[in-house]
Amino acid sequence: MELKFIISRFAVLAVLLASQGCLFLWVRGVIAASGWSQPTRRRLTAGVGLAFALFGALNLVVLLRPIAWVDPPLLAQVGLLYPVAVWNFGAIFSALAVLAIRAGRALAPAAVSRLPRLARLADPLPVDPGRRRLLKAAVGGVAAGPVVLSGYGAAYASMAYEVEEVNLSFGCPLRVVQLTDIHAGLYMTRREMRRYADRVNRLKPDLLVLTGDFVTNSLSYLPGCLEEMGRIDARYGAFAVLGNHEHYCGTLPDIRAAFGDSRIVLLRNAHRILQTPCGRFAVAGIDDLRTGRPDLAAALQGLDRGIPMLLLSHQPEVFPEAASHEVPLTLSGHWHGGQITMRLPGLDLSIAHLVSPYPEGLFRIGGSHLYVSRGIGTTGAPVRLNAPPEITLLHLT
Repeated sequence: MELKFIISRFAVLAVLLASQGCLFLWVRGVIAASGWSQPTRRRLTAGVGLAFALFGALNLVVLLRPIAWVDPPLLAQVGLLYPVAVWNFGAIFSALAVLAIRAGRALAPAAVSRLPRLARLADPLPVDPGRRRLLKAAVGGVAAGPVVLSGYGAAYASMAYEVEEVNLSFGCPLRVVQLTDIHAGLYMTRREMRRYADRVNRLKPDLLVLTGDFVTNSLSYLPGCLEEMGRIDARYGAFAVLGNHEHYCGTLPDIRAAFGDSRIVLLRNAHRILQTPCGRFAVAGIDDLRTGRPDLAAALQGLDRGIPMLLLSHQPEVFPEAASHEVPLTLSGHWHGGQITMRLPGLDLSIAHLVSPYPEGLFRIGGSHLYVSRGIGTTGAPVRLNAPPEITLLHLT
């Protein structure tokens, strides 16, 4: 496993522990200020502390020692894995909400004191217990909101996939299905992958392309993932490229061995030419742009540029170079459409939308097109908001 991947795990763990520590201190303060008896407050504080400690320990196990639990039962997912993930993700934003509320309380008196007129109006009011309870409930609701939203994103939004249909001129009639960012692991089991494979089979594709990130944190999941994807029946076969997570989690010989036992052809800086009743077309693929050894020139070497060609690249930032080589169509993934995205009128906000010019959807440079799929899996947390999983069906003419 690469050093950068290990460092990123420690960074994530530090954020999670800091956010949960902040929430524990807040909850302890709420309990201390309650009207319950001292023994009750002690028991409640101890119970909350135990729950926080348990989730912290699970964080350590999941993040620092990846669990190779290839096919966890549904009961384990619902009763353990998803609650921990939802809590971890929601706690970060809940802690930020609590800190914002505390900062507002701390700054408000100073702001009022600087405005004499407001200071005169801000004479102490009689204490209203009902009003105080209402304010405490409102603060609690604000703090709990991110956890509730995280639960929604895990329970519904990550499962409600969409079939995105794209029509493009290509020079050879084809029905191409693209799957990407499967992220087989604790939250993408063989049961879920089989559900996607069955749906793709009903689309009757001519060609299946898989654009990387088959696993999340362990190559133990790769054989099962390839077996499930190998159940998809495509007339001209299935082709794949590697993503950054394959390079993070294993060695190239192990990856090649897994693909060698499957029906899926791995293209690593290489291409294949396929024959159809309407003529020939080519499928080329390159290694991951950042963690692999990509070589677009090698992938295109010897290709007759007169035949239609698909380029597979896990990360879409190869597009300008591909367009300079007059590649008609590039298919990518990687960004999950942001995974957690805020949709505003005329503006989408997510980490992906901030750091990449190609977060999702269709792009064009001259006569070249790029399509970036949101993918079907998740990473970091099994949560999607405003970025549903995607099966891409390309109608090429």
